[in-house]
Amino acid sequence: MAVPWCSPSAPSNRAQLPTPRSGLSHKLIAAPVMARRGAASRAAHPNAAAAAAEQQPLPSRRVRATDAPCIVKTKALVASTPGTLSLAQGIVHWAPPPQALATAAAMAADPAVSQYGPDEGLPALREALRRKIREENGLEGYDVMITAGANQAFTNVVLALLDADDRAALFSPYYFNHYMALQMTGGGDNVAFGPRCPGSGHPDLDWLAAELAGPRPPKLVVITNPCNPTGVLMTQEEVERAAALCGAAGAWLVLDNTYEHFTFGHDGDGAPRRHRCVAAPHVVNIFSFSKAFGMMGWRVGYIAYPEDGSGALAAQLLKVQDTIPVCGTQLSQYVALGAVEAGRDWVAQQVAGLEGNRQAIIDALSPLGPGSVLGGEGAIYFFARLPEGCEDDEAVVRWLVRKHKVCLIPGTSCGRPGHVRAAFANLKPEVCAEAAARLKAGLQELVGEGMPAVHAFLQQDSRQAAPAAVASR
Repeated sequence: MAVPWCSPSAPSNRAQLPTPRSGLSHKLIAAPVMARRGAASRAAHPNAAAAAAEQQPLPSRRVRATDAPCIVKTKALVASTPGTLSLAQGIVHWAPPPQALATAAAMAADPAVSQYGPDEGLPALREALRRKIREENGLEGYDVMITAGANQAFTNVVLALLDADDRAALFSPYYFNHYMALQMTGGGDNVAFGPRCPGSGHPDLDWLAAELAGPRPPKLVVITNPCNPTGVLMTQEEVERAAALCGAAGAWLVLDNTYEHFTFGHDGDGAPRRHRCVAAPHVVNIFSFSKAFGMMGWRVGYIAYPEDGSGALAAQLLKVQDTIPVCGTQLSQYVALGAVEAGRDWVAQQVAGLEGNRQAIIDALSPLGPGSVLGGEGAIYFFARLPEGCEDDEAVVRWLVRKHKVCLIPGTSCGRPGHVRAAFANLKPEVCAEAAARLKAGLQELVGEGMPAVHAFLQQDSRQAAPAAVASR
């Protein structure tokens, strides 16, 4: 059964519901929907009055206007086609450090882990992270707050720093959950989408300088480094320039450092590439345990925020934290503490083991030709431009799953139609090699036959799936 994608998320062709600023009344939006629901309800309920009384109100316009989560869609698509190998979700194939899991096992029976903990996080974990961000990230004068992953950290930051009518800036292609957080907090129509430099895929900081100097500058600028979805890594000079531009304009800079441990290759001077942070009163840094430490399901991230001794920013972040999770999961924080103690050397061994996967995906994407692929500097992704005429990337992704049994993320989910994102850390080497072979075969066919072959296959697949769906009812 083919799983449909909902409307594209690219700003240029996104099908969005009207908002109060559009001038259309809520009744114009709701009436057709309510009428259809009313007809269905009357068919199910002979008593029309009872049916009307049971009518369900509409969810908020903010959430209805938020893009659907692409990972949920790809998981459903993979589940619909047994045997599919996924290069879609950005996860790693390893488990947390053994000592971290041993800590969790030892603590599981402790009554303390079943109680609420401090909103800001486990004191021992916060102290370990303060030391880590000083020594590894160069963040002096920063404090930390533990969250349920980096996504919650980002949502906390948006709620604490941004009003719905404030402008924010993302660089396209962007991380889909960042845009979704801005949409569902009411600011989706106020996002400025910055370009990336041709060839390198790095954020166009000249555009940012002009935007910040404009008549309506963004209050908050978001950069993911290394980048999800492009897999590029900003230089120290670029990160420092972005911070200086935001500081001069009185804007917040939010750096999402989820993939800080994932760097590959060498700089122009031959030195190994390194991830860089920057510290300043207007710079908030976000981190995650999910990727490097294999802790996706434990849901632990943290906000590193500038602390001048007044506690003013901490007090605002604390309001959001107490309202949403109250506190991070206690047991998960003990696993995170064990992960910090395992240290960067343990992570480096895991990341080094990805080189074979990385090379396999580079080869798999090679049919697209020179200049079509970004990435390889950092994070766990490559971002590839599909052949001319293949702008319907969602159809290409469905076709790759249904015919070649390999799954990617469509670039439309990241604001860039006609592209795909391929992850290379989520499968063990032997399985990744098989997924790469399937992907290469699919892309060779796509380059050779184009979208007519894709549409023809999907139409035939849909016709074959329809009788099966009816029979299963």
